[in-house]
Amino acid sequence: MHDLSIIITLAGALAFALVLGWITERIGLSALVGYMLAGVVVGPHTPGFVANASLASQMAEIGVILLMFGVGMHFHPQDLLKVRNVAIPGAIAQSAVAVVAGYGVAMLLGWSGAGGLVFGMALAVASTVVLMRMLVATGRLDGRDGHVTVGWLIVEDLFTVVALVLLPALATPELSWQGLGVGVVYALGKAALFGALVWILGTRVMDRLMEFVVRTRSAELFTVTIFVIALGVAAVAAEVFHVSVALGAFFAGLVVGQSRFGTQANADMAPFRDVFTALFFVSVGMLFDATLLASEPVAVALALAIVLLLKPAIALGIVLLLRQPARTALTVAVGLAQIGEFSFILGSLGVSLGLLPPAGMGVLVIAAIVSIAINPLLFRLLGWWERRQGIVAASAIPDDAPASAIARTSSVIVCGDTPLAIRLARDCATRGVDVAVVGQSVDALDELQDEGVKTVYGDPGNAAVLDAAGVGTAHAIVIAVDGLPAAMRVCQAAHRRNPRAVLIAPAANDGERAWLAEFGVGAIIDASDEVARALLAAVDRNV
Repeated sequence: MHDLSIIITLAGALAFALVLGWITERIGLSALVGYMLAGVVVGPHTPGFVANASLASQMAEIGVILLMFGVGMHFHPQDLLKVRNVAIPGAIAQSAVAVVAGYGVAMLLGWSGAGGLVFGMALAVASTVVLMRMLVATGRLDGRDGHVTVGWLIVEDLFTVVALVLLPALATPELSWQGLGVGVVYALGKAALFGALVWILGTRVMDRLMEFVVRTRSAELFTVTIFVIALGVAAVAAEVFHVSVALGAFFAGLVVGQSRFGTQANADMAPFRDVFTALFFVSVGMLFDATLLASEPVAVALALAIVLLLKPAIALGIVLLLRQPARTALTVAVGLAQIGEFSFILGSLGVSLGLLPPAGMGVLVIAAIVSIAINPLLFRLLGWWERRQGIVAASAIPDDAPASAIARTSSVIVCGDTPLAIRLARDCATRGVDVAVVGQSVDALDELQDEGVKTVYGDPGNAAVLDAAGVGTAHAIVIAVDGLPAAMRVCQAAHRRNPRAVLIAPAANDGERAWLAEFGVGAIIDASDEVARALLAAVDRNV
């Protein structure tokens, strides 16, 4: 008989995650809360169906790899440089205070010093997944508030990367300060060597590999290639350099994200990352033990106080001291009032190295569930308070702004790499129009790029790819792809990302015209009519 353990675990875990994720979203909480509650339901501490903990842990490891790979792909130094005067000192100071506070709690509870450092570091880092979702949902991502908060997150992500390097050094038996210093230097040197090799080989080998696969015009092979890079580099990191798979995945994501294929790679990986992220949070929820609320009430209460009170208060004070607007300070403070995936990554590594007691990981799970559940409510309360005070982001464009206000920052996006699309892009560039072309023909995009035209490699029917091309500020979006189904996908993605933009597309017949109009195309060019007019003009000139 076949062993169906992995299928049963996958089906059961994802089914509960689906149901409870839907319920938590319906009541205004994050779906991540539902995923962790699903883990509680299928975990060993509750009756009924119990998922295979070993298999769930292995699948969660894939979730960790894809999460850190995604962090690497999204890491853009220029985003941090824009707000470096606030984000860098603020994140460092706030993280240091949280680490010291967590260390103090651990000492109070009688844990080891190394365990206290792990616990403090886990409490210091916020969840990127949670915070990015909240910034998007509340319309703060594109303003000054969002830029400062994202810069703060980048520093915390880098803090996590450094912590992943340092934790194995802390696990050395009978560690002295001198031994710790040597261990830290050795660990950092090893990680730096690994990162340098990944960057050097990646820019020479991975780039060429991705370009070779892209030229096959096979979307399936490209997705498999990105998977191989993410998992392969993570495996090499663990087996050859003896650093964490999370660190290896981060470096792999850095290389892929900086390549011209990074946007499409991120779009292709997003569905898989969503699934394995759900499994990751389910596996975390399986660690929840309700008896900790009775056996470790002081640890739980102090951890929640650090996450929900101390971290926001420190962040608020730092941002205000740096003379930033109150709205920015409150956005950063509320956004950081939670912990999530990086806390679990650090906590799990600490437990596996024997630094953090299992009870510490359990406390982190409870703190995460509570803080992630509360965070959307805090953002709603913040929005209500801002409306009462009449506070509006200075950089935001109101929904009722006139078209002229939007047009000043607009551009034209040409979707497709057909001969028509290429010719149109060249004509726009010749006339001085700010134009960007989105397509999947490497040769055509290379030619345009050599001529100074902005290009983005990727499927124009994917919203994330359109975002990379600047769809949010586009005044007109020209849809010049092959086939009506592809045009419909582009229409949906473009309208979802920028409902103000005018959609322009050619139609080969009346049927296509009707469908394009149904999908929101405002300017439909009848190809047959245009050709007929040109032919008639030629006839008139020669008769």
